[in-house]
Amino acid sequence: MPGSVTVAVVGTNDLAKELGKKGTSSDLTLYNAVHDEHATTLVEPTQFPEKLTPLVQALAMADQCLLAVLELTRPVGEAIAAVDLADVPTTVVVGPAVGDAELDRVLKGTRLERAPRRPLDLPSLRSTVEGWNAPVVDGPVEVPLDHAFPVKGVGAVALGVVRRGVLRAHERLRLHPTGKEIEIRSIQVHDVDRKDAACGERVGVSLKGVDADELERGQVLAPAGAFSEGTSVAGGPLERCRYYRGDAGQGARLHLALGLQVVPADVERLDAGGTKVTTDRPVAYRTGMRALLLDLSVPAGPRLLGRFSVAP
Repeated sequence: MPGSVTVAVVGTNDLAKELGKKGTSSDLTLYNAVHDEHATTLVEPTQFPEKLTPLVQALAMADQCLLAVLELTRPVGEAIAAVDLADVPTTVVVGPAVGDAELDRVLKGTRLERAPRRPLDLPSLRSTVEGWNAPVVDGPVEVPLDHAFPVKGVGAVALGVVRRGVLRAHERLRLHPTGKEIEIRSIQVHDVDRKDAACGERVGVSLKGVDADELERGQVLAPAGAFSEGTSVAGGPLERCRYYRGDAGQGARLHLALGLQVVPADVERLDAGGTKVTTDRPVAYRTGMRALLLDLSVPAGPRLLGRFSVAP
């Protein structure tokens, strides 16, 4: 069936390339596969485990996750911790070197102990992925940006996935959290010019009203007022990562991950009554978004302190 899906492939950097054709590459590498009008984008956090940010951002981009457990290592353990905190439907891909009892022990107490499991069988995985589709979310259009670059004769071009509504050429939107109003000059979906793009589709958009060097991963194209913008983000109590071994608390210098935005932040409050952080630069947020706190200085164990839900 025609459709689109974005899949985070984590736990190994050897699987996504077997499921799609290499496309955009940075700290995240994208692989694309189109079969019977069904378009799959596979996102690999290429610079993980050296950097945690690509792993968190790959999961934030995804409609589905393939968690590859081919061996039990520290990086795989950190990937499991991140996926456990992410609100992404997950399928565990089990390598032949990992026994069921070992995997049961590692996943016990996480949401992943009930996740579907598949053996490392490429034809079967391709078939599974081709059956997935992004959820259709109605409402005002929303496109988080993950890459951007200048194109001679065109100007600023940004890449992202339509996460809500329908994106239309020539409409004017706000680039959150910058406050800039921009125009969608043109839209491409898998290198084909389009007048619009539906929820779930990956797009390349030419933008008027902004230069390429002003675009950053995590910015969101959406109507004015769709997001709050600022340097203070508050929410409910922190749901701590069960594997975190650090001692960060109130007053700590951490990083806030909010959608695809990852920014340094100071913890102003961290107790049973709620969580509050102050970021180094403005971020875009709205009520109900899930935010992660990252402790990139922790000497051992996962670099994830936990998550909280953003309050009004």
